Amino acid sequence: MSISAIEFVLLGAAAFVVSGLLTWPVRKLAIWVGAMDKPTMERKTQTEPVPYLGGVSIALTVSLITYASIIYSDNAKTTFPLVTYLLLPAVFMGAMGLVDDLRGLQPMPRLIFQTVVAVIVSVVLIQTKTIGTPLDNTFLVQIIVVLWIVGLCNSINFFDNLDGGAAGTVAVSTLGITLIAFGQGQELIAALAVVTAGATIGFLLWNKSPAKIYMGDAGALFLGIIVSVLTIRLNPGINPLWNSIALLPMLLAVPILDTCIAVFSRIKRGISPFTGGKDHLSHRLMRKGFSKRNTAYCLWAMQASFVALALITYKWTASLGTQAIVLAGAYWLGVFVWFWKIPSTDKF
Repeated sequence: MSISAIEFVLLGAAAFVVSGLLTWPVRKLAIWVGAMDKPTMERKTQTEPVPYLGGVSIALTVSLITYASIIYSDNAKTTFPLVTYLLLPAVFMGAMGLVDDLRGLQPMPRLIFQTVVAVIVSVVLIQTKTIGTPLDNTFLVQIIVVLWIVGLCNSINFFDNLDGGAAGTVAVSTLGITLIAFGQGQELIAALAVVTAGATIGFLLWNKSPAKIYMGDAGALFLGIIVSVLTIRLNPGINPLWNSIALLPMLLAVPILDTCIAVFSRIKRGISPFTGGKDHLSHRLMRKGFSKRNTAYCLWAMQASFVALALITYKWTASLGTQAIVLAGAYWLGVFVWFWKIPSTDKF
């Protein structure tokens, strides 16, 4: 299998077009079945009901474009199982999210289901030796992989609280993964990443402020599996080993930051971390006077800056890698402190 840069661009463009086209009928379906996010809770920021189920169009696009590409590849027999190891659990996780969108699920059953899927994925990754940066201790690797998958699924889900916020940020992250994987000759990882980026950008046409549709838990959990496994399978091939490992949180720094801010602030206030609230990065920026659209731009720019530092670490690891990682860590902590000082609620 050999894919040129032009073919990667075409894959992303195809995903962009298909996702943009699919989102319209999915939106109509959501309205028809009554899958609407109504502004009935204090934490909701919209003033009118907005359809859910946008994640269905993202999942369909990624699956259709990916498998269509495999059919026309020259080694479908090898590529098909490797892709299925990623997309099948992503579809299952998205299906659970879809049930939650339509019927509602309690946090504990959701967490149990996510953990079971993550354990299965970790076993498959270890058995197929497709972990990009493996460690010597298999048990430790499995624990880290499970925590990473479950953590990122919830981070993307928590982060989906603003028109275009999560979709745009995931697009930036997956474009970063694409560039590193392409540079390392990991064509399958690069192809999956660019297809995901194209699908989320196509969806963003409908999800940008003012949003005409939300991705819902179905989309957030589907993307959570995709980006977590893509980063696990990514092999930057740089030394020392910890520089390679450090790229993973850098590529998803903003969703992780959002989760940390929300969860820690809820614990501080004595409420459950699973309780929804207007304490995310987006809500805090809007308390500072940002509009919804500018808040999304700010979050995308923040993630782009972390991706840029990750690319510097990858490209010039010998001369600038350590400095870029230290800068990213200091930047993340500084931004954390700045957001922490902004009130967690509108009542202050």
